[in-house]
Amino acid sequence: MVELKTPEEIEQMRVTGEFVGQTLAELRAKAAVGVNLLELERIVRDRIRERGAQSCYWDYSPSFGRGPFRNTVCLSVNDAVLHGLPFDYALRDGDVLTMDLAVSIDGWVADAATTVIVGTPDPEDQRLVRATEEALAAAIEAAQPGNRIGDISAAISAVARSHGYPVNTEFGGHGLGRTMHEDPHVANHGRAGRGFPLKPGLTIAIEPWFAKTTDRIITDPDGWTIRSADGSRTAHSEHTIAITPDGPQVLTTAS
Repeated sequence: MVELKTPEEIEQMRVTGEFVGQTLAELRAKAAVGVNLLELERIVRDRIRERGAQSCYWDYSPSFGRGPFRNTVCLSVNDAVLHGLPFDYALRDGDVLTMDLAVSIDGWVADAATTVIVGTPDPEDQRLVRATEEALAAAIEAAQPGNRIGDISAAISAVARSHGYPVNTEFGGHGLGRTMHEDPHVANHGRAGRGFPLKPGLTIAIEPWFAKTTDRIITDPDGWTIRSADGSRTAHSEHTIAITPDGPQVLTTAS
């Protein structure tokens, strides 16, 4: 069931979104050669506690994971792209790090992800990261009232094709609001003009993610961390947006 939000509720989600955006911006600045993933996890725990927020990941036990998840941020390195469990690992020069954060404040959720290259970037890794960012921008532009979910999905897959990247359809974006995952599902591949209509009040997380040379994924023995099946590097970009009569509004930017 899809629940449309009032303008007042969207503003409450924006408060959460600004916190998520600010926290991810801090993590981007901290992600450097030698920094341990557990230190980034500690920073997020501290910020959540200071703000009086709640992690949407802590104790999360979906059907696809080996729950409960006992961290506050997903940190995925190199060929890992989704649901990465923070572990005792010091970042190395050239690592590709994806950071994904979902938080609830006063009962309203926001979700976003960003990918950074640590130290000296490889040009092919830069192109991959840029492709997810371009796909996210194109998807947001397609999220106009009167369009459909398929227009968002088609915009993402068009950018992927233009860069020569395959698209996995098992994991994508989603509705959110009172909880982290609500209807509708927002696939990263689809047909324009198809799917659920984009109405004012709809709030969704759009999250294009690509691997360089495969659309297949595998899951680590930890039951959570998802990697490209062939070991190729990955990237992931995500924002929470609201559909409004004036067009899409991004809710997860740092103020």
